[in-house]
Amino acid sequence: MSHRLRPALAALAVVWFAMAAGAHAAPCERSCLSNLADSYLAALVAHDPSRVPLARNVRMVENIKRIQPGEGLWKTASAVPTTFKIYVPDVVAQQVGLLAVLQENGQPIQLGLRLKLEAGKISEAEHVVVHRLNEANLVNLQTPRQPLTSNVPEPYRDARARLLYIGASYYDALDLNNGSLAPFADDCVRFENGGQSARKPVPTGPGGDSFAPFGALGCAKQLDTQVMAYITTIDNRRVWIADEENGLVFGLSHFHHAMDKTEWPTYGVPGVPFRKIDYQPFDLPAVHIFKIWGGQIHEIEAIGFLAPYNSSSGWDDSSKEMDK
Repeated sequence: MSHRLRPALAALAVVWFAMAAGAHAAPCERSCLSNLADSYLAALVAHDPSRVPLARNVRMVENIKRIQPGEGLWKTASAVPTTFKIYVPDVVAQQVGLLAVLQENGQPIQLGLRLKLEAGKISEAEHVVVHRLNEANLVNLQTPRQPLTSNVPEPYRDARARLLYIGASYYDALDLNNGSLAPFADDCVRFENGGQSARKPVPTGPGGDSFAPFGALGCAKQLDTQVMAYITTIDNRRVWIADEENGLVFGLSHFHHAMDKTEWPTYGVPGVPFRKIDYQPFDLPAVHIFKIWGGQIHEIEAIGFLAPYNSSSGWDDSSKEMDK
């Protein structure tokens, strides 16, 4: 071999070994993934994408619209979360989900965040933002409910694959109005945008909340009443992230409401033979976190925002190529 070629070949070998090392970098563990989410939020508030390891071709979506680093919350986030944070780190998927309350222009907002790592870089970042919160619900958004941040004792833990299966079953139960299609525990409670929407005490005294008798029911019985039958379909279901230690599953989805059904019969609630609502067609992109132990769903924390009917998901042009 010509000694003129040796330096060039040596340089190529160094590059190859560096690339191989990056491709086989040690996975980001649970604490690493949670810290990554914290670093990302700090970078948002600093309005400085360079503070986190974004891949050169990172795909970023905020409220179903493709954005570039520096746009959206990168401009408007004004304070990091303090006490309301629910992390779902998944070492196998190298993804982390987070539900948090932070500030935008000095006002509280809710954020569902998904980050995906590849070779040590963030290749996908997704923001689901509820910009306007009901002031009455803020009392429920100070700290997460204790089960959502607690470890599941080993005898009651479910394997990652089972957690993902159970989390995915929720959307079938909701879409088909059949509480038996998901393993809801009797104590299952659900909060949406900070408001309790299952197992909520029925208010006393005057009030015009027609949903109240249904909101008092548990997660399974509520679906069996058909009160949610106005949901046309739920698609873009992405249930990829699970944390075995805390028994949490992070799911994203896209609800469609054609509103071709504004009045329909309901069952199981005496004195309320039908449900009537009169909305214009709309979509609801959403994030859910499910607390699962012993093979059952015990807690649900969800957020969602209104979008035009039949909106694009923001991932459509690349959804076939996305790794799960």
